Amino acid sequence: MFTSTIDTATEFEKRFEKINTHVFDNSANASKAVAQQIAALIKEKQSQNKTCVLGLATGSSPKSLYAELVRLHREEQLSFKNVITFNLDEYYPMKAESIHSYVRFMNEQLFDHIDILKVNIHIPDGTLAKNEIAGFCTQYEDQIEKAGGIDLQILGIGGNGHIGFNESGSLQNSKTRLVALDHSTRIAASKEFEGLKHTPRTAITLGVHKIMEAKRVILLAWGESKSAIIAKAVEEGLTNLVPASFLQEHQHVDFVLDKEAASKLTRINKPWLVEEVNWTDKLISKAVLDLAISLEKPILMLTDADYIENGMSDLLAQMGPAYDINIRIFNKLQNTITGWPGGKPGADDNKRPERALPAKKRVLIFSPHPDDDIISMGGTFKRLHEQGHEVHVAYQTSGNIAVADDEAIRFAKFITDYNEAFGISCDEAQRIYNKSFDFLKTKEIGGIDIPELRQIKGIIRRGEARATSHFVGLPDSQIHFMNLPFYETGAIEKNPLGAEDIALTIDLIEQVKPHQIYAAGDLADPHGTHKVCLDAVFEALKQIKHKDFMKDCWLWLYRGAWQEWGIDEIDMAVPMGPDQVIEKRFGIFKHQSQKDGVVFQGSDSREFWQRAEDRNRETAELYDKLGLAHYAAMEAFVKWEY
Repeated sequence: MFTSTIDTATEFEKRFEKINTHVFDNSANASKAVAQQIAALIKEKQSQNKTCVLGLATGSSPKSLYAELVRLHREEQLSFKNVITFNLDEYYPMKAESIHSYVRFMNEQLFDHIDILKVNIHIPDGTLAKNEIAGFCTQYEDQIEKAGGIDLQILGIGGNGHIGFNESGSLQNSKTRLVALDHSTRIAASKEFEGLKHTPRTAITLGVHKIMEAKRVILLAWGESKSAIIAKAVEEGLTNLVPASFLQEHQHVDFVLDKEAASKLTRINKPWLVEEVNWTDKLISKAVLDLAISLEKPILMLTDADYIENGMSDLLAQMGPAYDINIRIFNKLQNTITGWPGGKPGADDNKRPERALPAKKRVLIFSPHPDDDIISMGGTFKRLHEQGHEVHVAYQTSGNIAVADDEAIRFAKFITDYNEAFGISCDEAQRIYNKSFDFLKTKEIGGIDIPELRQIKGIIRRGEARATSHFVGLPDSQIHFMNLPFYETGAIEKNPLGAEDIALTIDLIEQVKPHQIYAAGDLADPHGTHKVCLDAVFEALKQIKHKDFMKDCWLWLYRGAWQEWGIDEIDMAVPMGPDQVIEKRFGIFKHQSQKDGVVFQGSDSREFWQRAEDRNRETAELYDKLGLAHYAAMEAFVKWEY
């Protein structure tokens, strides 16, 4: 039913999976395939003069699906006049006009752009009195029954496996009801509400029972952050701790995934356990390192029996004995370690991650937010400068939405106090402060700031970024503030990557003519800015890679505060001593607006400096456990071919 260039697995290869899964190269192509399924169903119902009942989801996963349905309506005249919709859930309490309401979400993403009849739209009511909710929920299910039941239910999946807002512990026979939101769900949503304290604690959700009654179910999941829970829901046993696992008992369900969300499925993550594989260098490294980690053994201590007992006997037969394979992988991993991220002058570079020449390189570090450079690769950043390379840092976005309101108004007040203390007459500064102060009195949580306030927040973050770069040792001429237009919406929801974003990226690369580019490859960033910034770099390189100076340019990807590269993926690991770890911490501390209560904390309660130190230490400890040298910390990079 679904076709994809990625999803070519046979039924035998999928034997670990208890749910039909379809893997696409990216979410855009996956969404188009699902939209075609929906369009076909709508048209089939139209030909029969029947209504088509759709169950719809909210959140980030279905956005690209809804965009494609809008396109089909506008460009291919797909009509929705025979469609009846029932949404899964709504926060409670929640006004329909709130920027956080699912009523507004659905109108903006879909309903306002198609010809659906308003009377056919159903969304749980977040404005009810509590004593009215039970009756409403019963009526909501009755309306679904009256419409003939849900023909196709679209779902997303939460990090804890929830479907709708049926959290861990929900029962298969659960009805539509008011539920308490799990702490992890609230943390995941907190970025929309400027912190956990403003995030709703309850919601109205369609029950699992009604979801299971849908004639067909399609669950969408995108990104690495969903990969672990997808593997649990698809491959492990049925449990109310992972409500999505209930779908294993549905007769007509499909999980539609991008390759990142599917990355922990056994057939993709450990294909040697599923079928006979072609043992490429990359796959050998992955399998051996996975074996060593799972057995908690150094690489050189693995035995023939370890290989045989863990599904790798064919590798042993082809490449063995174990000793030879171990030495090969040990040496390969050892060669990723270097204290010279820009290359070591005068040294044999055959086994080093970076070339020795030119001895003094031009380096361009792209930082999506004003602190990703120091958080993710601060030790490497400083070492590149100290080893004499011409290092440029490019802050791709202003990062202004990540500054708390009280921090911004404090700085605005500082300016007026400064002017008063030194007898500087500036009525405009006072006017801006007054306007910002008055605006904040009535600002809705998560609302869009007035331009003046956004400018103040951008100045704060720019000053912190400059302070960090000065701490490393860079002059102002090598610090670049790009302010990519896609970011400047004033809201969490950003614009798509545009031609101007790419043009600005190309201009800077052509200006610097770097031998090395570092960019953030952290696609688990919870609000998507990293991905758009990386796409801008990829597209820019695609357009100019034919130019002469680009023949000497290597692209290295780092990861941010959210996660690290897999040990088998790492091409360069830059070690740090205890003093360098402390130095990096001081560099992160220059970003004062991001300390002691970050606006976009994500699901991790640690501050960014703590996350960075823990992650760098864990990488070093993993190298140590695998039998290599023991360092205080390590920053990891992947070389990317463009």
